[in-house]
Amino acid sequence: MRVHVTTVVQSCFAALHQIRSVRRVLPRHALVTLVHALIVSKVDYCNSLLAGMSVQLHDRLQSVLNAATRLIFTARKTDHITPLLRDLHWLRVPERVKFKLCVLAYRCLHGTATVVPRR
Repeated sequence: MRVHVTTVVQSCFAALHQIRSVRRVLPRHALVTLVHALIVSKVDYCNSLLAGMSVQLHDRLQSVLNAATRLIFTARKTDHITPLLRDLHWLRVPERVKFKLCVLAYRCLHGTATVVPRR
């Protein structure tokens, strides 16, 4: 999992660097949409497999979400991140993983889970 997390973190920070260059010409709602599409989707991809992962790897993924939040709100590194995450309605990484697992279990119990055909 370390390789996967490292790859995700590197690609997300590269995308954040590119987004930072156009941040001033975008309205906030467009910036949030762009960050959600390019950053949050990468962090959330297959995150149910990250259950039971070490705290260190969770922290590396959380640093991506924190950097994205600071980019959106043009906040400093010393500013508290929790109220900003709350304004965006974003969960922290361990909470995102638990939420994804709960949604998957709910869908399985109610017969609405998607079935992937075998090849």
